[in-house]
Formats: sequence, structure tokens, C-alpha cells
Amino acid sequence: MENTIVFALSTNVDLAKEICTHLNIDMGKISVRHFADGEILVEPEETVRGKNVYLIQSTSNPVSDSYMEVLIALDAFKRASADSVTVVMPYYGYARQDRKARARQPITAKLMADLLQTAGADRVVTIDLHASQIQGFFDIPIDDLTAVAMIGQYYRKKQFTDEIVVVSPDHGGATRARRLSDTIPNSTIAIIDKRRVKPNVAEAMNLIGDVDGKIAIVIDDMVDTAGSLMGGIDLLYERGAKEVYCACTHGILSGPAIERIANSTIKELLVTNTIPLSEMAKQEPKIKVISVGYMLSKAIEAIQLHTPVSVLFDLFSD
Repeated sequence: MENTIVFALSTNVDLAKEICTHLNIDMGKISVRHFADGEILVEPEETVRGKNVYLIQSTSNPVSDSYMEVLIALDAFKRASADSVTVVMPYYGYARQDRKARARQPITAKLMADLLQTAGADRVVTIDLHASQIQGFFDIPIDDLTAVAMIGQYYRKKQFTDEIVVVSPDHGGATRARRLSDTIPNSTIAIIDKRRVKPNVAEAMNLIGDVDGKIAIVIDDMVDTAGSLMGGIDLLYERGAKEVYCACTHGILSGPAIERIANSTIKELLVTNTIPLSEMAKQEPKIKVISVGYMLSKAIEAIQLHTPVSVLFDLFSD
């Protein structure tokens, strides 16, 4: 890993430390300062001239500040003559606005892609984009990794004796549910047909598939306020599900999410550490966390050594 240097900004310091441990390198020193009026200053505290820089930052809450830190850091690295800069963004913020669903709506997923490229990113590594077509918004290489293989490994180790059905909370997530089902032997899939009334509010309408007498595993890319998730869980129990487990890559867990999960009838919510959990979330026994640190370290290694990134998912096949 010669000429490789990994930096962390504000949101993923612990994850970056884990990645560096797996890579057996020291984390780069960088200063991130927020002035009283909200301006941000990012300064690398060691040379990056001729180095391959990897910048770790999830653009999670506060989303806009997190993005500005990345953009300012990119400018700093380019002006300091870094050879290449790869943005490792485990959670890609603003991804939910990936199309014009109604008149006069912005497409912020494309706007963020433009900003990252203009600021000087040479490559982007992310995990479970809200919509895979967001990759097409970039004119630079982008690796959209997935945590589905890790999640499948987690549930296989539970060795359920009952039948398992993997449930997508909406039509858009059916492909993700199929991928997870493929990693869990003899499982089937079901889809919740829901209608979203407004942002963060969805009404569960119907169920496509059979969950009666089975263990249901609901899989999604993110859980924000958990409102729509709760509606879906109630529907699954109404249709005869024996137990309901939930899993997502990005545990945003805003507002009343943790309270809703604590008071719900789910067995557990499995999340990854693409977004650091709050202290309240860490103390909630129903929330379980698995780490993407090893997968990201292997992705960085593959990029550096010019080997295929696609083989990463074989790491979780046991």
C-alpha cells in the first residue's frame, strides 16, 4: 500500500480507524474547523504530494455540512498536488431525490455527483445507493458496493429452523430482496405494496407473497424515521408472520425512529456502521450493528492493486 494515505473528516472517524487497522497503515492527520458563522476550513496536516488519497466521509446528519467538508477537502488535496483522490462515502446523502417525481423537483443526487467531480474527486466508493442508476450521474469511476452479502451471512449464522421469507418494503426494493434471498437457502420473497403520502410518511396498502407461519426479514437500503417500516411490520403480523426481523444498510434513525423501534414488535433491526449510531441507538437492545470496515479496506486494497472489486462479496459466502 505504498503512497496510500487515508483521511477521515467528521462523520466516520471510528470507521476510518478500523479501515486503517485492516490496511495496516496509520491514518492521515487532517484538521477540520467550523467557524462561528458556519464556514468550514479543512487542512491536511501532512504532505499528500504524489500520494493516492482516500477520503472517508458519510454525508449523514448534518448532511449539507458533511458535503461541504468533502468538497473543501477535495480542493485542498488537489491544490496540494495529490496524485489521485478517492472519496469513500459509505452513505451517499441527497440520494433520495434521484428523479423528478413531480413537477419542479430538483435531482439532488445528480447535483451532488457534479459537485464532487468539479471539486476534484477521481473516484467514488459508496455502499448501497438508494437507486443504482445514480452511478450513471458520474463521469468518473464509481464503485457501488453492497452490504447484502454481509447481511445474508449474519442471518445464515442464526440457523433459523422455520421457513424464511425476505420482504421488500416497496416495489423499488424487490431486486435487493431477491439478492438477499439468494444468499439464504430455501427462502422466498414478498413485496409490500405501499403508497407514499409525503416525505417520511408512507401508507402500507397490501402484500404480494406469502408470509403465513414464516420468519420475515424486511430488507431496505435505509431506515430514517421508521414510520413506513412500522406500518409494514404490522401488515406482516396481520398476514400471519411468525417473527419479523428488519435489516438495512444505512441506519439514519432520525426523530422518533429509536422510540418506534423500541416499542415495536420486531425482534431486531440490523444496521451497518456506514452512519455512526447515536448513544441512544447504541443503548437500544433491538438495534444490532455489523461493520463495513473490512469490506471497505479490501475495496481500497483492490483499487490500489488494480484487482477486481467484484470479488469482495465472496468474502461473506461462508
